[in-house]
Amino acid sequence: MTMSLRHFIPLALAASVVPAALAAMPPAEAWEIGPIVRVKNYSEGMPFNPDRGANGSVIFEFPQAGSGQVDAMTARVGPLTGARTITMRYRIDAARGTRFVADETPGEPATISLYFQRRGDNWNAKGAYESFRWYVPSRAVVPLSPGLHTITVGMDENWTNVHGRSNREIPDGFAAALEDTARLGIAFGSASRRSHGVYATGPARFTLLSLDVD
Repeated sequence: MTMSLRHFIPLALAASVVPAALAAMPPAEAWEIGPIVRVKNYSEGMPFNPDRGANGSVIFEFPQAGSGQVDAMTARVGPLTGARTITMRYRIDAARGTRFVADETPGEPATISLYFQRRGDNWNAKGAYESFRWYVPSRAVVPLSPGLHTITVGMDENWTNVHGRSNREIPDGFAAALEDTARLGIAFGSASRRSHGVYATGPARFTLLSLDVD
């Protein structure tokens, strides 16, 4: 099953069965910079949507010190049941000497990683809701640096939920999230705070080139 982010579906179809093939990577206007929780957008100083880039790419400028931070960028997707891998290709351009800083844990390297979120998440991470968001294994949490990068992660690897519990420890919670996925996200933060914000010390741009679910 190959779906070059072909799990992407419009809001009106979010609860429907995903067709065998859908469009390629969602356009810029279909991505949301957030997350938005109880009306508050946690990506301070950022636009709601990224910008369109060349050849269908998606871009945004990292906020600089004192002007905010970017926590995550997400797109609506359908169920991920049956998916084998997720591969993200991206490029970072930055002025010479620019550093990336994890907003809440500045002593750790600033990172980029992937996660997915089950429909109906209330963000309190309590009870069953602790397994409504799933994050890639630690080996796929990558320090931010200029250049062209590719991250591939298998769905059979050791994903962890909000409290760091493995999909091997609670397989039912992982399976339920795969069957009812609502969003696929790119997280900016650190190894210990995956989606808690990053800013740059100088001009820097993020370009998402492709995101493939196979």
